[in-house]
Amino acid sequence: MARLDTVKNVTGLTEWYGKNKRLRNLVNLVIVGGFFDPSKSNDREEMAEIKKMHTLMEKYQLKGQMRWIAAQTDRYRNGELYRCIADTKGAFVQPAFYEAFGLTVIEAMNCGLPTFATIHGGPAEIIVDGVSGFHIDPYNGDDMGNKIAEFFEQCKEDPAYWNQMSASGLKRINEW
Repeated sequence: MARLDTVKNVTGLTEWYGKNKRLRNLVNLVIVGGFFDPSKSNDREEMAEIKKMHTLMEKYQLKGQMRWIAAQTDRYRNGELYRCIADTKGAFVQPAFYEAFGLTVIEAMNCGLPTFATIHGGPAEIIVDGVSGFHIDPYNGDDMGNKIAEFFEQCKEDPAYWNQMSASGLKRINEW
């Protein structure tokens, strides 16, 4: 759930997902951000990222495994999106190369979503790695994809694990 700016690295997440067969066999990918049509943006960087997103979806044949929802400005709708993902035992991934604060990380954790977020910036202070969420290095996409896949494999083996990470994330937000 982000702008389609290069620093937000949403196309990076899409590529890591596309490359990781293990992850693709476990979960689908939902992206919330940007426009579908690059001509609707007035920003060259965003236009390039939108085109890249379409290219990646085609390259990795993500139809049926990925849903791209346009950026949402209604905060109540955003809350519902987080809760819908939580209801299906999903997770939130914030793959930015750098994130100053990480409001989306707090929002996701507050909705009970196990959260993976960049080690570069504010989210590294919000999440206690392996306890209330997971730190990821956006410069190492293969490791990131494997870390997410391992989480969902563990959830498959032990369904209580998802609930444990959800509760730990909520506890961290309430302490923070």
